[in-house]
Amino acid sequence: MFFTDIEYNTERPHLIIPEYGRHIQKMVDQAVAEQDVEKRNKQAKSIISVMGNLNPHLRDVADFQHKLWDQLFIISDFKLDVESPYEKPSAEALRELPVGLEYPQNYPKYRFYGNNIKRMIDVAIGWEDGDKKDGLVLTIANHMKKCFLNWNKDTVEDDVIFVHLFELSEGKLNLKGSDEVLRNSAILLKTKNRFADTSTTTSTSNNYKKHSNNNNNNRGRKRY
Repeated sequence: MFFTDIEYNTERPHLIIPEYGRHIQKMVDQAVAEQDVEKRNKQAKSIISVMGNLNPHLRDVADFQHKLWDQLFIISDFKLDVESPYEKPSAEALRELPVGLEYPQNYPKYRFYGNNIKRMIDVAIGWEDGDKKDGLVLTIANHMKKCFLNWNKDTVEDDVIFVHLFELSEGKLNLKGSDEVLRNSAILLKTKNRFADTSTTTSTSNNYKKHSNNNNNNRGRKRY
């Protein structure tokens, strides 16, 4: 016995919004083909109600209603001519490509410092001169040295950091020729490794506890 009236999805029309299924698509197509304006408007409202029933927890939200009407016009390929409580979307606006985002590369010369260093420098420039500002500038310089060591794990002289700080601040933060001494490279690297070891130890400890709890739970189970 052969079935000759079976419909395959590959032979059916394309679903514009597959999430709503083929029944909604057929209801919309029927509304588009309806010649009577009053009946067509009633059908559109009924379709909106059915679409809302698929998401009952959001059915009465104002923004969600707007979204449903937009999706109704999209499913009809913008051919449905009915009265909508919201502005009808346009096919051109839907197909319009978004504006591309430019990758932030404000200071590619010293990319290893990152954008946060530049933001900290801008904040320090805006502060009034005094001990508080001096402490912030020194903290920034130490953080710059740590970032440099993350990029180059060998070593770096303090004068190099002071020159980079001078350039990034456009000459407004100057530690060149000062008596300030940054933290030792070995200490900064050791601090980084210590946090890495702590993270690894914590992860290992959590895995051990999880494994131990699973074993305890298995001991308490009855075997049949």
